[in-house]
Amino acid sequence: MPDTAPSTYPVDRVNQVKRCHDRGSYDRATVHRLLDSAALAHVAYVVDGQPFCTPTLFWRDGTRLYWHGSSASRMLRNLSTGEPACLTVTHFDSLVLARSGFHHSADYRSVMAFGTARLVTDPAEKADALTKMVDRLFPARTGTLRQSTAQEIKATAVIVMEIERASAKIRAKGVSDDEPDYALPIYAERVPVLTVLGQPEPCARMPEGIRRPDTLSGYTAGRLLEDVLADAYAATYPAGD
Repeated sequence: MPDTAPSTYPVDRVNQVKRCHDRGSYDRATVHRLLDSAALAHVAYVVDGQPFCTPTLFWRDGTRLYWHGSSASRMLRNLSTGEPACLTVTHFDSLVLARSGFHHSADYRSVMAFGTARLVTDPAEKADALTKMVDRLFPARTGTLRQSTAQEIKATAVIVMEIERASAKIRAKGVSDDEPDYALPIYAERVPVLTVLGQPEPCARMPEGIRRPDTLSGYTAGRLLEDVLADAYAATYPAGD
């Protein structure tokens, strides 16, 4: 059956990129690629008129975003009945030193996703979400672990949000000065910023004879984190978007 989903998210006053609109993108492929190559998001919401923004691990399943936390969490209690929320991710790519303070900047790739967040109450959906919470980062790992206890599952709340609107914003131009300023005797440069994996450190209390599984082969020192995460996502969700 052909995919009839629109290729872009709808654009309105909520998600339209207003400043430097040429950096904005609303196509699903770009938005999803940036989400899938990030592990940490910030979720913004309002409780009794007070804004909050909470960092959290998250994962995407089609056009749904999931995140989790303690059942006692203020964030999750607030979102459990269905509340507007905004989830953001940012890839920080460089520092930019220009010839004027005004043009000092950074290169980045970011996403803002908007929707109504709700508590996952269906046991089957919750169980599937908790499996993918792990497997989205480490493909097929859940099947090798001891099963979660009923108390552990009860203590963990899962939130889901259908992406109703989203926008990506990307700056990748490096140094960009006013034309006359290029002739000034002032040093300028772009400083790349990379998030790279370090050498894995096995648990000191691991029994002898336990070897590192092949499914973790992507987590090797020197690889870019975003590449590892994108590969892990593709392995867990082979059907793609």
